[in-house]
Amino acid sequence: MVSSWYMDNDTSVDQREPHQQNPPRPVSLEHLANLGVLYFKIDTDNYATDETLRKVREERGYTYEDLITISREKLPNYDEKLKIFFMEHLHDDEEIRLCVDGSGYFDVRDSKDCWIRIALVKGDMIILPAGIYHRFTLDTNNYIEVRRYFVGDPVWTPVNRPADEHRARTQYLATLESA
Repeated sequence: MVSSWYMDNDTSVDQREPHQQNPPRPVSLEHLANLGVLYFKIDTDNYATDETLRKVREERGYTYEDLITISREKLPNYDEKLKIFFMEHLHDDEEIRLCVDGSGYFDVRDSKDCWIRIALVKGDMIILPAGIYHRFTLDTNNYIEVRRYFVGDPVWTPVNRPADEHRARTQYLATLESA
């Protein structure tokens, strides 16, 4: 089961640390779902035949997938890429990640602009809605391998904050207001 919590604001501590508030303020799957963030548990040892993954892919129209390994040894321009991944941004499309090995953090903004940290480990799949402000970082293990899913050709174009007038952002905010 995925773990998530409200983050502290201590920027002097390594971004790869958990950044739990004291006392901790856990965030439920229901709260994440209210923000449009969906979670699924997938059997990554048998992902090709996992029924949950098949159903999600079919229902959401994911037709393309790839695999990315984020580690100093495997990712070209590692330090530069980590800085880019950790810049707050949004996308025009959903961001879908299935952790098949290792671990890392996705941070998302809630409706009050506070950071929520989502810890991904093997078997965790999250779907971030288009228009949500978010970022990614490794944890102190410095390694994650994820499957990325796309509708059609892969597009991974971040729109850095501020982007409050961006179409995907305004549509996302409208879904929060109507919920």
